[in-house]
Amino acid sequence: MASSPAFANYPKPVEGPETKYVPPPAKNPVLRGYSLVVASALLSRSGALQRFFWNNAGFGQVKDLPTLDGVPQTFDPCVTPLGQTGPMLEFEPSLLSAAHVDPKVKYYSISDYHELYKAGKVTPLDVAKALLPLTKPGKDKKGKYEDAWADSHGNDELVFEAAKASSERWAAGKPLGILDGVPIGVKDDVSTKGYRNHFGMKYNADSTYFKRQEKSAWCVKALQDAGAVVLGKNRMHELGSDTCGLNVAQGSPTNHLNNEYYPGGSSSGPASAVCSGIVPVTVGTDAGGSIRIPSSFNGIYGLKTSQHRTGYMGSTMCIMGPIAANVADLTVAYRIMSQPDPEDGIQRAFGRSLPPQPTAKRVMGIYRDWWNAADPVVVEHCNRAVDYFAKERGYEVVDISIPHLAEAQLSHGVICITEMAEAARRRTANPADWLSLVGNANRLIMSVATQTPAADFLKYNTMRTLMMRHLAFLFQKHPGLLIMSPTTPIAGWPRHPGDEAHGMNDANVTFRNMMYIFLANLTGTPSVSVPVGYATPTQGEGKVPIGLLATGEWGSEEQLLGFAGEAEEYLHTTSDEGRRRPDAWLDVMALANGELSL
Repeated sequence: MASSPAFANYPKPVEGPETKYVPPPAKNPVLRGYSLVVASALLSRSGALQRFFWNNAGFGQVKDLPTLDGVPQTFDPCVTPLGQTGPMLEFEPSLLSAAHVDPKVKYYSISDYHELYKAGKVTPLDVAKALLPLTKPGKDKKGKYEDAWADSHGNDELVFEAAKASSERWAAGKPLGILDGVPIGVKDDVSTKGYRNHFGMKYNADSTYFKRQEKSAWCVKALQDAGAVVLGKNRMHELGSDTCGLNVAQGSPTNHLNNEYYPGGSSSGPASAVCSGIVPVTVGTDAGGSIRIPSSFNGIYGLKTSQHRTGYMGSTMCIMGPIAANVADLTVAYRIMSQPDPEDGIQRAFGRSLPPQPTAKRVMGIYRDWWNAADPVVVEHCNRAVDYFAKERGYEVVDISIPHLAEAQLSHGVICITEMAEAARRRTANPADWLSLVGNANRLIMSVATQTPAADFLKYNTMRTLMMRHLAFLFQKHPGLLIMSPTTPIAGWPRHPGDEAHGMNDANVTFRNMMYIFLANLTGTPSVSVPVGYATPTQGEGKVPIGLLATGEWGSEEQLLGFAGEAEEYLHTTSDEGRRRPDAWLDVMALANGELSL
């Protein structure tokens, strides 16, 4: 086995037991419409019903696994790569020049905005004035792009202030750098100075929870300090509790590649905004695929960082990371967002993520039983992509196995909802009203989460240790390993008529949708989703994207971004159809120049 770089809290490399992959049982009732309304009302009042649903989901089966005996718990999967913390890696020329410029599929990049401002054709203030109205409700009809954006509560002055300051820097010939004046979005659970966090919930002016934030989260502040103009907060699935992106309280963002499919969640608004072209980069969060699933569903790129790499979110699962239309932009955003925070003793200790040396081994590991559990069309497209990486990019493909994946996914799921329930319990002044801010689906989920016993919770975190140790074993056995899988086993999630009225809870599809992505959240490892093809839809117009997922060793973000760049080249030049761009894509440059009217 290879020796590790220096880490704090690196797991003991221990191979787990050999097990067969059997997906978690799909026996949860599907609830929508009035059945969901009634069920949520009953469950919020009945401990017996809560316990029934908790047991029916299979959450109680983990604690009795003999293989967990004698294994300690890991309550936070933060593994810190040590080494030089700064300065930030410079942006290589490939990040600063336009790539994949076919006008039929081109997305404007950060470098395109930079060149536009440099040439003096338009200013950041021109761009802000052109875009901001598109984030607001229309007077007579719904606009194409507004449903990706949460209510800003009259914060237009914050946008114009930032854009004006950037324009003045450009006029003086002193821009801050590549990101100066570039519009971005921020997911609605990430604090941004002057804005309110809704967390996907319906705004309640009487609740102290919806207060204006006094400062930005570190990673957002880093982007703002680099000159990025926050255009607004992006909508999300309420509480981030599901992966479809349906939001009854605020309205669901559009999947612009096929309007009859959900955009994915919970970073639904960030992904919708990037897919439409209105901004090149957004800040998302990911506790259970919430960056990577919507990136996959919208045919764009999403990076889930190592736990705590860009800051702490008060969760053992959730991180903040970038979503972008291009890999160059994903890389630029990541490098800026991950700069050391002097006020965070753990985050500032992270050594810089560095690209692998040219001579480093390039290995892709595939657990075939797990991989082949995806829908056939997903398997087909992902197999083609891996064949390309093996034949054209020099990757060695090895077979691996991962133990107890079904039980580990159950552990991830119940830790997530238990942490969500505890956070929700503290949002209202009166403990009896703790469910009053959320809709029917979350009343049900949070009520069930309250039934998690301490003994079971301990064993879920024992399972986390087992999985982290096994991954450490794999990374040591195969230096340079990327664990490969589809991003999601399904080719999109079709919308269902009527769900916008009362909501929907289909835990079976939710669990299936998360069967690959959960591993990185449970273990704290970084992971990136890249589009590799498109499938024929079952409804609506427009093919739906298919994503490929790579998960790397703790601290390997730059390795993952390098892989993503190779995947981007594959999509544009080698895949059957190349890249697709939605008909609703917004030509921001033409709009800001006055060459386009909406």
